[in-house]
Amino acid sequence: MALAPAPLRLRLALQAIAAGGVIACPTEAVWGLSCDPWNRGAVRRLLALKGRSPAKGLILVAAAEQQFDFLLAGLGPEQRQALSASWPGPSTWLVPHHGRVPAWVHGEHATVAVRVSGHPVVSALCAGWGGPLVSTSANPSGSRPPRRAYQVKRYFGEQLDYLLPGAVGSSGRPTEIRDLASGRIIRS
Repeated sequence: MALAPAPLRLRLALQAIAAGGVIACPTEAVWGLSCDPWNRGAVRRLLALKGRSPAKGLILVAAAEQQFDFLLAGLGPEQRQALSASWPGPSTWLVPHHGRVPAWVHGEHATVAVRVSGHPVVSALCAGWGGPLVSTSANPSGSRPPRRAYQVKRYFGEQLDYLLPGAVGSSGRPTEIRDLASGRIIRS
């Protein structure tokens, strides 16, 4: 069972993010990379580390649904209920961004992927940050997502600004992604 991070380690991770850094941390299924979604340089660096196209967009992860209120305003009650029923947990939803997030986060899409994590490390990180963070698997594009910290170190060596210790959750695969408007499963 995953535990919340030690306060000192959490503080060091938050300081790295605030300084424009890219960190690694455990998530529900694999290790992930995180940074400040509003810091263009940090997001560009994260994308370069992964070798990921900016056009694909990134996932935003939060500690609580309220951290996404700026994005979810204007959704109908049925849509809000669908989100609330699946969170916190390993469910990622594509929601319209209406220009409320930077293009370097949503890529070429009219939607942005969002998740409220139930993982104690991710949740503590987002709560300490006070809002959503970028979350993407901690592997170069096309490589196997890591489930252990040593695999993250093997992929990125000293290129990361901090590695927040902890255990990956029990989910054996990446989170499901659904389109909120259609209900269609994009990735299961």
